[in-house]
Amino acid sequence: MKKLNKNILVFPCGSEIGLEIHNSLRFVKGIKLFGGSSVADHGRMVYENYIENIPSYNSENFIEVLNEVIEKYDIDFIFPAHDHLVLKLAEVQPQLKAEVITSPYETVQISRSKANTYEFLKGYSFIPKVYKNVEEVDEYPVFLKPDIGQGSQGVAIARNAEQLKIELERNQDLVISELLPGKEYTIDCFTDRHGKLRFMGMRERRRVKSGISVHSITLDLPEEIKEIGNVLNSSLTFRGVWFFQVKEAKDGSYKLLEMATRVAGTMSVHRNKGVNFALLSILDRMGIDISIIDNPFTVEVDRALINRFNLGIEYKRVYIDFDDTITREGNVNPYVMMFLYQCLAKQKEIILVTKHEFDIHETLKRLKIDPAIFDRIIHITKGDSKHKYFDDVTSAIFIDDAFSERKSISDNFGIPVFDIDAIESLIDWRY
Repeated sequence: MKKLNKNILVFPCGSEIGLEIHNSLRFVKGIKLFGGSSVADHGRMVYENYIENIPSYNSENFIEVLNEVIEKYDIDFIFPAHDHLVLKLAEVQPQLKAEVITSPYETVQISRSKANTYEFLKGYSFIPKVYKNVEEVDEYPVFLKPDIGQGSQGVAIARNAEQLKIELERNQDLVISELLPGKEYTIDCFTDRHGKLRFMGMRERRRVKSGISVHSITLDLPEEIKEIGNVLNSSLTFRGVWFFQVKEAKDGSYKLLEMATRVAGTMSVHRNKGVNFALLSILDRMGIDISIIDNPFTVEVDRALINRFNLGIEYKRVYIDFDDTITREGNVNPYVMMFLYQCLAKQKEIILVTKHEFDIHETLKRLKIDPAIFDRIIHITKGDSKHKYFDDVTSAIFIDDAFSERKSISDNFGIPVFDIDAIESLIDWRY
């Protein structure tokens, strides 16, 4: 197989889409990720190579500056991580000095507009009934959604003609369609460079917040939905990753809501089954024939806000306790071990200071912790004071679950001290 050795720009990198692409590619050998953003966002806490102040896609100098970024960092591929960017970059692809990972412009243009999608595919039974104006509506309630939008943003339900007129006065760019009362599903897809639909995977959008599916679960793909996917793939020219969404009608049939030619944030459920859409798309662009493993188990995800921290300190030495710090209820605390291995990767000195009542080396052996992790192991008695053994506190921090120990070190040396709950602030997610 060809070696990757590719530089990839994700823009905007701090979106949910950009974060999923980062999770998809961060460990792939031969891929160097660059996160781009117009304004400071969460991407700077995640991407090791972070580029800020790229102009917005609708700025006059957008293409010029983007090409400068491409040349400066030798970018091979661009992953657009927002719907507006997908359309813009597909449109200006001939002017760009890197290849955009999305479908051809005509497909993107049709997919971006629900009205265009429904018009292009009219006649198929999976297209919901659409009304052009108030006069055409023959059954209420009806569903209203922006022609160009994403998630569930800007949607409304009109239960009579008066409500419909009010909604249309507020926003004339609404698509009026039949109300679909059933469950909503997303079907994640991959089409290779030969136009063959290589994968379809279904997930239920069980809970949605701000247009983002925050609770989702993989499901078996019904034949009716599989047929919809095949029709879409044969009607349009998709390339690489894409997805479509359906919802159950009153009669139990599935109706198309929308489709998009990009990575979706909740594609993580299929990635954890073995289907890495971002990587597959890159390999396909390189002319590599791909194989797909879809592990035969169900994946459920529930998402919430996460914390990423940037502390205003630099340190090169870590003094750390053992009992109830590196251990938890007699076993290894894997979260703390993750931090310790991060310290090793960053060449930080680790000094174990413990009042462990047993032979510390025997306990380390039992827990399968290599003592070589530690630059020094200082084993003292219960009545002794740890601060007496801190011989160099230059650029040092201290971690201990006991408040009294932290207070003693803070009072004696004034260095930063951390309880276990604060270790999350020491984790660096930018690699």
